[in-house]
Formats: sequence, structure tokens, C-alpha cells
Amino acid sequence: MTEKVKVVTLGCEKNMVDSEIMSGLIHGRGFQLVDNKEDATVIIVNTCGFIDAAKEESVNTILDMAELKQTANLKALIVSGCLTQRYKKQLMDEMPEIDGIVGTGDFDKINHIVDEALRGKRPVLVGNPVFNYDADLPRLVTTPRYTAYVKIAEGCDNACTFCSIPIMRGAFKSRSMESIVAEVANLASQGVKEVSLIAQDSTNYGTDLYDSFMLPTLLNKVSEVEGIEWVRLHYAYPGFFSDELIEVMASNPKICKYIDMPLQHSEDSILKRMRRPGRQKDTRELVRKIREAIPDVALRTSLIVGFPGETEEDFEALKQFVRDVQFDRLGVFAYSKEDDTPAARLPDQVPDDVKEYRANAIMEIQREISNIRGGRRIGQEIDVLIERYDGRSDVYIGRSQFDAPEIDGEVFVSNGNLSIGELAKVRITHSYEFDLSGEVIA
Repeated sequence: MTEKVKVVTLGCEKNMVDSEIMSGLIHGRGFQLVDNKEDATVIIVNTCGFIDAAKEESVNTILDMAELKQTANLKALIVSGCLTQRYKKQLMDEMPEIDGIVGTGDFDKINHIVDEALRGKRPVLVGNPVFNYDADLPRLVTTPRYTAYVKIAEGCDNACTFCSIPIMRGAFKSRSMESIVAEVANLASQGVKEVSLIAQDSTNYGTDLYDSFMLPTLLNKVSEVEGIEWVRLHYAYPGFFSDELIEVMASNPKICKYIDMPLQHSEDSILKRMRRPGRQKDTRELVRKIREAIPDVALRTSLIVGFPGETEEDFEALKQFVRDVQFDRLGVFAYSKEDDTPAARLPDQVPDDVKEYRANAIMEIQREISNIRGGRRIGQEIDVLIERYDGRSDVYIGRSQFDAPEIDGEVFVSNGNLSIGELAKVRITHSYEFDLSGEVIA
């Protein structure tokens, strides 16, 4: 009997790429991939272990899937990803429901793990956390046919005191430029128009392989791939955002005028305890240079509130920083105390209710800012990537280059006869809290 495999992905886009490669390997093995968990004889849960909420979601998902051994057809439950890399012994000791685990650097061995688990052997394969990507690896892309994510590096060297990613994903390791471009070309041949380049620290790309910051060169090479219309960059570390990178993003029309640059905080005392490079004056100057060179740019950042030692004065200053800089997009996280990180040992931990209050307060400020920033698009003519049609409202819904998939706003287009995956020229007529609407230009 052919085994039926369901892959459940939790966490970030980087995890999704890992799942897509595992799915490609499973498909190549001759197993049948299924969408319905009730049909599955094998389930693989690709976990996230970034913060407490993600770990809790991962554990709950594992337990939920395990129930299918009694209620459906499940024979083997495999767990992969960050949680296994970090907590392999605890998972195997405390969760007998798990039939095998594979770490972040070994998921190319997923077929072996499945085979062993089906034989009742409870395999554990958790070695070096860094996976060596190869453009020739099979991959079943799960995003819509016109967009895909491409990992350009794995791991991180920055050693921020709050972050567990180096523990789970290892040291920073760039993929070769040839491998990345080959993968993008393969995706383009399948109809992909938008590629989102992702890494934990994309601006550091190439320093380990080429002894130089090679992201500007990589962006230009990817944009030269025939069929690619948009090249989007995620997780640009502010400490390595060079003038050369700004110039390339300003001058290359295929590179989205969108910068996802996590800052984490504004105040120097907090940044120092976080072990982040640079200080607030550096951030303000970098933002000024970016906006001067790329006036139309959409800037996204993420912030952490409630970091150990964050005083009420620090928080008030952070609120003023958010008001001053006026980010187009902003996400905020309440600090999560992570095992084995230096910040977990710091004094003056902030109570959970205070952290939640501060996170909500920042988002209230950002809602007003997003509305103002969106309003400047009114009257502009922009390209919109059409993603779906709402028959009830008779509108097409898509994204501009200023909006990343799943996390940012949308554009509602009220006229025209459009196709899914088409780039349509739209004149913006209205702005809402996070979204825009407009009309197709004939």
C-alpha cells in the first residue's frame, strides 16, 4: 500500500521552504502527499521553536495529530524543525506519541526517517543544524504559482541576547550565488513572477563564502532571470545596510521598493543589552538615507517591548521614535524569555501584563501611522499583482510591490477583466488602515 503523507508547517517562511523540499523528496520516493490529515498514514509536523507561543503551538499540534492514531489512519508521526533541533531528548522522552524526529540540518533524510518510523524504530536524526541547500533538490512549492520564497542563507552569527535562532539553526552560512540563481531560474520556468529572498540576516550574505558583502550583486543577478518581475528582500540587518545596497535597490526597477529591517528597539541602553550593533542616531540616519535615495520605499520593522530592564521612560521614548520615523509597516512582539539565551538571565524582567499592554499601545500608534502613510499612495499609478477575485463584491484583490505576501496590506481593484497572477496597472483612489483600493488603468 502506498503511504499517504501530510506535511504540517508551523512558523516562518524559512520553515515553509524546508517543508516544500521535504514534500519534493517524499513525492519522489513514491509516497502520496495529501491535504486532509484524516487520510494520512504518515504526518510530518515541521515545528517552530522561536518563542514560547510558537513552542506551545508546536507541542499542541503534535498532540492533536497524534490523536489521529486512534480516530483515523495515522501510523507514524514524525516531528522536524527547530523544536527538534533544540529539544530532541525532551521530545522523545516526554512525548511517546512521536515516532521519529529529524533536525534542521538533516531533513533531506526525511524518507529514511519515515521508513524507519514505519518499521517501529523511533529514529532520531539531529546533527549539525545548518542545512546545505542545493538547487537540484526537488521542491513542491506550496505558495500560489506566481510567487515563491528562496533561502539565500541559513543560521545567524549576530548573537543577540534575546534570540535562540543560532542555537536552533547554527552559524551563518550563505548559499552559493550559482545555486540561488539556478533555483530562481527553475522557479521562473514554472511561472513564478515574484521571488522573496529570505535569510535571518540577508545583508550579511556572502561574507562567509566570498569574504565580502555580496547581497547587492546577488540582487542584480536574480533580477536578470527571465520571467522574474519582482525581487523582494526580507530581514535586512541594519548594521550591514550599505550605501551600495541602497543604490542597487533605488536603481534596479525589478527590486521591490520594500525593506523589511527588524530594529527591535530604539533606545541605546536597551540595544546595548540586546547586543545589537549601532545606536538610535545610526538608525535615524540610515532611514533618512534610504528615504532620500528611494522616496517611494515602504519600510517595515519589528520591535520587542518588555525587554529586561525596559523602563517606563524607555517605553515612552520608543513610542516617540515610532511616531517620529513613521514606518509604513510595523510588527511588535512582547519579549519572550528563551531558554539558554543571555537575556533570560538578566535582572529586571518585565511582568507579562506590562509587556502585553506595551505591545498593544505601540500597535495603536502604528494604526494611525499606517493610515497616514497609505494615504500618500492616493493618485499614484502602481503595479498590482492580482491574487484572487471576490465574486460577491465584484473586486479583484492583490498586492503592490510595497506589500509582502501574507503579512502586509492588500489592494482592492474594482474594475477590469483581470487574471490571477497578472500584474495590473492600478490608479489608487482610496486608503484604509492597512489596505488600498483603486481602478485599473485602461
